[in-house]
Amino acid sequence: MHDTLQPVLVLLATAVLVVVLFRHLKQPPLLGYLIVGVAIGPHALAWVRETEQVRELAEIGVVFLMFSIGLEFSLPKLKAMRRTALGLGSAQVVATLLAVMGVALLLGVPWQGALVLGGALAMSSTAILAKLLAERFELNTEHGRQIIGILLFQDIAVVPLLIIIPALAAPAGDLAASVGWAMLKAAAVLTLLLFAGQRVMRSWFHIVARGKSSELFVLNVLLVTLGIAYITELAGLSLALGAFVAGVLISETEYRHQVEEDIKPFRDVLLGLFFVTIGMLLDVRVTLQNIWVAVILVALVAAKTFLIFGIARLFGASTSVALRTGLALGTCGEFGFVLLAHANNTRLLSPEILQPVLAAMVLSMLAAPFIIQRSEAIVRRLNANEWMMRAMQLHNIAVQSMAASEHVLICGYGRTGQNLARFLEHENTPVIALDIDPERIREAAAAGEHVVFGDAARREVLVAAGLMRAKVLAVTYADTASALRILEHAHALRPDLPVVVRTQDDTDIDKLKAAGAAEVVSEIMEGSLMLASTTLMLIGTPLNRVLRRIRETREHHYHLFRGFFRGVTDVRDDYEDGEHVRHPRLHSVMITQGAAAIGRNFAELNLAALGVEVSAVRRRDVRTVDPGPDTVIAEGDVVVILGTEENVAAAEMRLLQG
Repeated sequence: MHDTLQPVLVLLATAVLVVVLFRHLKQPPLLGYLIVGVAIGPHALAWVRETEQVRELAEIGVVFLMFSIGLEFSLPKLKAMRRTALGLGSAQVVATLLAVMGVALLLGVPWQGALVLGGALAMSSTAILAKLLAERFELNTEHGRQIIGILLFQDIAVVPLLIIIPALAAPAGDLAASVGWAMLKAAAVLTLLLFAGQRVMRSWFHIVARGKSSELFVLNVLLVTLGIAYITELAGLSLALGAFVAGVLISETEYRHQVEEDIKPFRDVLLGLFFVTIGMLLDVRVTLQNIWVAVILVALVAAKTFLIFGIARLFGASTSVALRTGLALGTCGEFGFVLLAHANNTRLLSPEILQPVLAAMVLSMLAAPFIIQRSEAIVRRLNANEWMMRAMQLHNIAVQSMAASEHVLICGYGRTGQNLARFLEHENTPVIALDIDPERIREAAAAGEHVVFGDAARREVLVAAGLMRAKVLAVTYADTASALRILEHAHALRPDLPVVVRTQDDTDIDKLKAAGAAEVVSEIMEGSLMLASTTLMLIGTPLNRVLRRIRETREHHYHLFRGFFRGVTDVRDDYEDGEHVRHPRLHSVMITQGAAAIGRNFAELNLAALGVEVSAVRRRDVRTVDPGPDTVIAEGDVVVILGTEENVAAAEMRLLQG
């Protein structure tokens, strides 16, 4: 028991530490798993030996990885991206595989091992690249769509390679028969599972779902995944292939998203253990002493980058798009390790070849985030036309916004941005919107809407869109990191400009307000208010009481909703449920010549002691929301205060008379 538990505890402890560290560093955890495997493996600290139990855990991790890929696979998605995935993707995989095979054969590697190396090095990291592109808002750019399309084909290409690799270990005389028999068995098993299994799978999941038990549902997912994987292994194929098929079967049912959420914890934990075991294969001493590691690393990244660049150009991509695509895909990926692990188990590659290749792959993945971060600068340096394209983009934005003044600048033209634009247009308020989805922009611009292509998180794009003439800036997509960059630029260029930011929940409100947001609108907050108001009305709560509760909640969360300027018609609002209610209200106080407050700050005046809050200060037609205690009052200022009628009157006397 001790021999089994000790390595598992070491793996879990190091995995927890590395995930915490790498999430803090905002790097993909799988890179940390690789480093941990190198450190605790038999070639370094030797805390964990490469035992059969550890290898089996790693194999289960690959099973869940392939299952997740199967869940993501869909024929409609493949059809929609057929030019990029099937055309560009297949060209990249085949060209890289043949190029690596050719070099390997020249170096004396047997053709079976050369084929495995070609397949492994043709792969790039879906996990790392998808995360980095999402963080940089590049998924919907032209190069982002090309990268995702190629990654999609790479994921599919792993399936036939997983079928072929075990068959390549057969003796030379039986090799052709072995590969043919493997392909025949794969075709028969896949046909049976995919065509006959689809109807059975949907019916079976209906039966399980009727139990309305989350535990039963999770157990069923595990049963289906591991059961189909076991069937394919009995047929002489790999566990990973069966898991992929299981994912494909479930992806066509209505339970796909629930299954994806339920399987995620198992997948992440076991996949982490798989990468740890891959790191354990690496001998650091051999790697450091082997000059071939550096040679393979540089040659691999450079050759793969320019190969993909050339293929993308052949498919009609511009120079800058092709270069960005090549830089992103020039490094290696997790499926390369899956293929090398299978090759290692079948002894298709000797340790002398496996060690430097494995080291180069690990180092390339470690370098991937840094290459992506520097890709913009690299493209600008290598492509002289990039500056011209940037200038043209800014020119197009400036042309669209040139006539606009006192307009609302909307960052993000998704559903929320479009709804906001329509509200503003009904009020005859001019709007300029920025978005980075070219398809959305094409459709909206054709309909005559004022939206242009541009990344709102870039300073020069905001300036071109008329930031200096805008009346309000609204960030309509829920991404805190991007919103903070926009707030930084807006505050530097227009400190007086009110900025409204949308967020998913309440956790980032303080951070966004501290960065200068005039108001932060929380989706969860607003959804909760509508749910609460509807529920209160359905249980018979009077409408005026419901509206009062909603207003009180909004006043608490939203500074700009606190209070109102009193009018003659507001007397009736002082009575709710027959009782007199003292509502907080806004009142503007003009600081006239000789007023007691001139030259003093709000800390000295201490209006809070009177139960009054300073909402804003207007100075020379510039309105400052939520002024600080150090704000010094000058003659001609308009101080907007919030409180009950009696408290506001007392505060006005202190401001004017002392």
